[in-house]
Amino acid sequence: MEKALVLGASGGIGYALVRELNNRGVNVVAFARGKEKLHSLYQHESRITIFSGDALVEKEVLEAANGVDVIFHAVSFPYQDWDKKHPLCMETLVRVAKIQQAKIALVDNIYAYGRHTKLEISEDAKKEPHTKKGKIRLAMEQTLKRNNVPYLIVHMPDLYGPNAESTILHETLKNVVQNKSANFVGDLKVAREFIFTFDGAKAMVELASRKDTYNQSWNIPSAHPITGEEIIEILRKELGYKKSIRIVSNKMIFFLGMFQPFMREMVEMMYLTKEPVILSGKKYEEKIGTLPWTTYSDGIKKTINWMNEKV
Repeated sequence: MEKALVLGASGGIGYALVRELNNRGVNVVAFARGKEKLHSLYQHESRITIFSGDALVEKEVLEAANGVDVIFHAVSFPYQDWDKKHPLCMETLVRVAKIQQAKIALVDNIYAYGRHTKLEISEDAKKEPHTKKGKIRLAMEQTLKRNNVPYLIVHMPDLYGPNAESTILHETLKNVVQNKSANFVGDLKVAREFIFTFDGAKAMVELASRKDTYNQSWNIPSAHPITGEEIIEILRKELGYKKSIRIVSNKMIFFLGMFQPFMREMVEMMYLTKEPVILSGKKYEEKIGTLPWTTYSDGIKKTINWMNEKV
């Protein structure tokens, strides 16, 4: 892989992918709508080309994809726009990849797996999503599989890390940085997965750099599941945070959903805070090697430091 295009380069995982590709000596086109944000992130990097454009406009994506080997799909849309924008974006990307003879690497979440009772979910687990957003993510995978384009589907749990602002854990950390009372979404006693974006990016770029990994799904788990109580303990012990933390429950999300479109769409995904999907990384470890794992203590401190620098 000599040249790559990252769609959604101004987001959390997109930022980590651009950084990992650049560190490996790959020429990168960083694509997103916000030109100012792209410049603030990448203007001092000689191997990173900034391209401001709309991932729904085929002409712009096609121009950005000129000469690339792999297109990384890390585009995020507001929940309320998923049903209209995600299918259109995927169809656009497939057409561009065919024209440019490029491969597609899709950053995916865990929604398509639906409810599962297994302790750890492997890539061959049956996908029967029961939520609207889970069905949309599954349809995106199916679009890739039925088209004659080499693809990677990479499932990751909830993200956190530098520049990862549209995440559940960021909802907590943004107030910690300001030394204000913070919110934590979900049950404090339920262990869930949060993956440090730079770990996810390292694993994904490694997969994208190989020839025998395509036309498959891959799970990239976090270091280990962690409870809200354990996260709060890290904030208290490692960062000296002393303010109160409010628990955002299902009922609160449901109430807020009456007034806010995003919260209304979030209601159906709250089952994951009580019935988390935990990913198995066995396939990656057997075929690729050791997964990159940053401890939560180190990952949270690195995220907080990055946020402090931006304040």
